[in-house]
Amino acid sequence: MSWHPMLSSLRRHKLTVTLLLLQVAFTCAILCNAIFLIDQRLRRIAVISGLDEKSLSVVAVVDRQAGENPLSVHQADLAALRAIPGVLSAAIVSDLPLSGDQTSSGACGSLEAVDAAMRANSIEVHGCAVPEEYAGGVDVLRTLGLKLVAGRDFRADEYLSGKPGQAVSGASAVIVSQMLARRLFGEAQVIGQSLYTGDDGFHGKGVRIVGVVEHLARGNLLKGEDNDEAIVLPVAPADTNVNFILRSRPEDRARVLKAAIDLLGPRVPEREVAAASSRTYAQMRSDYFRHDTTMIGLLLVSALGLLFVTALGIAGLASFWVQQRRRSIGIRRAIGARHGDILRYFQTENFLIVGAGIVLGMVLALALSLALMHEYEVPRLPLFYLPIGAVAMWLLGQLAVLGPARRAAAVPPVVATRSA
Repeated sequence: MSWHPMLSSLRRHKLTVTLLLLQVAFTCAILCNAIFLIDQRLRRIAVISGLDEKSLSVVAVVDRQAGENPLSVHQADLAALRAIPGVLSAAIVSDLPLSGDQTSSGACGSLEAVDAAMRANSIEVHGCAVPEEYAGGVDVLRTLGLKLVAGRDFRADEYLSGKPGQAVSGASAVIVSQMLARRLFGEAQVIGQSLYTGDDGFHGKGVRIVGVVEHLARGNLLKGEDNDEAIVLPVAPADTNVNFILRSRPEDRARVLKAAIDLLGPRVPEREVAAASSRTYAQMRSDYFRHDTTMIGLLLVSALGLLFVTALGIAGLASFWVQQRRRSIGIRRAIGARHGDILRYFQTENFLIVGAGIVLGMVLALALSLALMHEYEVPRLPLFYLPIGAVAMWLLGQLAVLGPARRAAAVPPVVATRSA
């Protein structure tokens, strides 16, 4: 197979080749960035909450007439909820991972780190972080299904009550996530260490760490990689707004949730059971990531549609060229070109056109990535996505040209010569 007639043919069809090359380039640029964005969304959706998601239901209530001691009302509610058939455990919490809400405060693992943060007037120093803060009543760890990897659960005498956002004050114990423990203390022993957090912490008062859970995600995910940094405080939220968490067998969740809503509504005058926030935890997680799943769907449809159009363009151009070259194909077959030679000729020609488009497409992909970074604060496209896009485009080109190339190779030499 000689390269000269192939390159000569491409030069004679400069406009057509250029248009196809540009189509391949734009498709490659968009495909590389689309794959990257889809991967980013999939990683976000796959975040581990740390909870026993398949067993949990959430009922959110707002008590307009809870009196001066709303916690006593909530404790009576808990006793009634635990009596519902199928409820394995129940607890109250200030908030939940992936709920869309968040309460966080600066935390440091040592007084030296506190001093460094105060001197820098910033929490972004070594040994400090800004973890999510959850406050929960008795039995909160067991109800949520959090997995302890070190230390112990809270003791009964360590629980107290407090307002959300002020829960740190007065707490004598805290449980931290494993990622937060590693960030603050490295590989050192964590149990028994003091965590300096909130206003009290930055005045030198620490809270003793009694346990470490494997995972505990934030209520509202950040763009960084610190979404598994959180703390749990043994503080029952003494507030008119409260979340009741019910743990049951997965097959009992719907029934238990309905029974809990029916039970809690009439118990307190002017109580509002928030229907939108009363759901299984699986529904809560799905609702939180709804925008991400929609975006993944749009990106997939757009990328596949663009690939389909590009494949049609490649196949159409190859079919057009096969019709134009019937005489040359017949001559090549007559002088000894085999079926595989004709097939390889068209595939190689397509490989050259698509390859040139891919080179330009990689440059455009990086330019598009920079534009997305500037306009939407999207992370920069990693370079290893470029060869992924290139391989995808080459495979697409070879598959698209295969049909026309096989038709060209199947033309008998005599028929091709007579039709000229």
